[in-house]
Parts: sequence; C-alpha cells; structure tokens
Amino acid sequence: MIPFNRAPVTGEEQYYMTQAIENRKLSGDGPFTKKCQEWLESSFECPKTYLTPSCTHALEMAALLVDIKPGDEVIMPSYTFVSTANAFALRGAVVVFVDIRPDTMNIDENLIEDAVTSKTKAIIPVHYAGVACEMDTILSIAKKHELMVIEDAAQGVMSTYKGKALGTIGDYGCYSFHDTKNYTSGEGGALLVNDERNKEQAEIIREKGTNRSRFLRGQVDKYSWVNIGSSYLPGELNAAYLYAQLHHANVINEDRLASWNMYYEALEPLAEKGLIELPMVPEECCHNAHMFYIKTKDIEERTALVEWLKQDNIVSVFHYVPLHSSEAGKRFGRFHGEDRFTTKESERLLRLPMFYELQKQDIEAVTNRVRSFYKC
Repeated sequence: MIPFNRAPVTGEEQYYMTQAIENRKLSGDGPFTKKCQEWLESSFECPKTYLTPSCTHALEMAALLVDIKPGDEVIMPSYTFVSTANAFALRGAVVVFVDIRPDTMNIDENLIEDAVTSKTKAIIPVHYAGVACEMDTILSIAKKHELMVIEDAAQGVMSTYKGKALGTIGDYGCYSFHDTKNYTSGEGGALLVNDERNKEQAEIIREKGTNRSRFLRGQVDKYSWVNIGSSYLPGELNAAYLYAQLHHANVINEDRLASWNMYYEALEPLAEKGLIELPMVPEECCHNAHMFYIKTKDIEERTALVEWLKQDNIVSVFHYVPLHSSEAGKRFGRFHGEDRFTTKESERLLRLPMFYELQKQDIEAVTNRVRSFYKC
C-alpha cells in the first residue's frame, strides 16, 4: 500500500524528547520551545515567533492581536481549511469569501479590493500548497485601506515570495506543524510577529492574558491578569519532536522537492495532451513541495480516478469543500462576487501521495497507474 501521507521522522526525535524528560520541564516555554523559536526567527528573519499548540491557535491569537470585534469583516478565500475562518468567526467577525485564481488555487488578488467595506479589518491570504499569493498587490490594498494582513502559511514553511519567507510578509504569519505538514510535532503551530512593537501583546495573549513572561524575566515582581488571552503554549515534548525536524529542515525540503519534480516529469506528457492539469508555480515563488496535485476534467473523472488508484492500494485524496457552501459558512460569512473558479476547481483537484522519503519506485507506481487510467 502507498499511503497518502507518512509523518516525517529524522531519527533524532527520541533523543531530544528524552532530553526534555530528563530536564523535568514539560510544560510550555521550556528549552526546546525556545530552540524552535530561535531557529524560526534566524532562518526566516522574523523579529519574533511563538510556538503554539496548532496553526488554529496561531490564527486565533492573530485575531485577538488585530482586535477583531463583532461586526468586523475579514476577507479570505473560500477554498481553505475551516480554521482560517473559525479564528475570526469566534470573535464575531463576518467572513467575506472571494474567488480564487485557477492557476495557483490562491485568492484572486484582483478581486479583493472590491470586497472591502468600511467594516473590513483584515485580509487573510492563504498560501495554498506552499505557493505564495501575489503579496505585493495584497499589501498595496491593505496599505491603501489601512487593513491588517494575516498570512495563513500553514502549508508554507520553507517557501518564499520574491526571496522572503512566507509568514514574514504581512503583519502576522501562521504556520502549521500538524502530522500532515512537511515538519511536524504531531499537532503544533507557530505565530510569526513581524513588527517588534506587537511582540509584548502577543506574549500576554499567549500566556492566558497575564504578564507571566515578564515576571519570569524579572521585569515585574509578580504577575497578574492584564488582558484577554488563553493558553496557547505547546508542551515541551512536542517542541522537542519538532526541533529534530527543524534540525534537518533542508534535507527534508530537498527530498520533497525531488519527489515533486519526479511526479511533474512523469505526468507532464498527460498534461501536454490536455488530459490533466499540473500545478503552476509563479516565477517569483519558491515552493516547498508540500503537496503534488493534478486536476482532472471534472468531479466524476476525479472520483473514478480515486477508485482506480485505490484498486492498486494507492491512497489519493481531494481537498477542501469550499467554506461558503457549508452550513457554517452560510451562517458566519458571505461570498462576494461570482464563484467562477472556487467550486469548479475544487471539484477537479486530486492530491497524490507526498511525504518525506517517498520512494522512487512508489512514485513510479503512482504515475504508471495514473497513466494507465488515461490509457497513456
């Protein structure tokens, strides 16, 4: 069987986790949490990062940091995971969905400004498949209308836009270290704070609304409740596991890119014949091979291909059902403009197996099976 995903293991996870246990410091903000944060800050030139229990929590922190209130509006694509919308709906915001670009599956930057109203507070670009949104245009719109930009870079660790790491371009960035991501702590995430002036408030929110971190640094003689917040600290065992992954980040990245390129080369003849479409990566973007997907003619063909692959013990999956079509999406948001591509393209997209140390023979088995489906 060729699974869709297999969590990466570098071989050092147990060693670091044992160290964490021996340190007798298993709650949040221990030595390994700090090591991971320092690695992220150094590698991506980010002023401050905070590990969180998930990317969902990082998004929730960002919603608190930009002071989302009931009635505020936030703009995002409908083609995304539910956490992107949930974080803002929890604060009472109206989620305004706009259509995507069919080439990258990212939010169509040319449709954002028309969705801006006097109630708009933030734009949330989602970097699908680790391929950057067109951030120059998005930042220009945000500056013109005095909006905050919160990057959902859950899939974007190690990807860049014009040489700048995803997550470090807007006001805040959010990473995921879920089991299905390129680097994992099982569950986990990180909030990137790209303006030094906001790091103290982020620290307070992350520490349940207290100034506990300042107390631990000796800056105050006792700590107390100073603002709204929650518990956004991961445990040290998760951080220790993640540190083993980050320690080998380049090796993992290169391995995944090699697999991605093998897929592309093997399936390009099908694309040239117009039988499928392959991913498109704009020239200004460097991606991280988070996923490899193809697009079929329609949902019926995709369903048949999934079954065809399954017969050979190959697991493939489709991705998001657009949020605006869901029960909660209709209750907490609205779609602005025409849904030209979001639903249509989501029904065509199929993700093939992709993970660290995916073997060449397995990629050949998958691509041979896909070609046989199309009788090529």
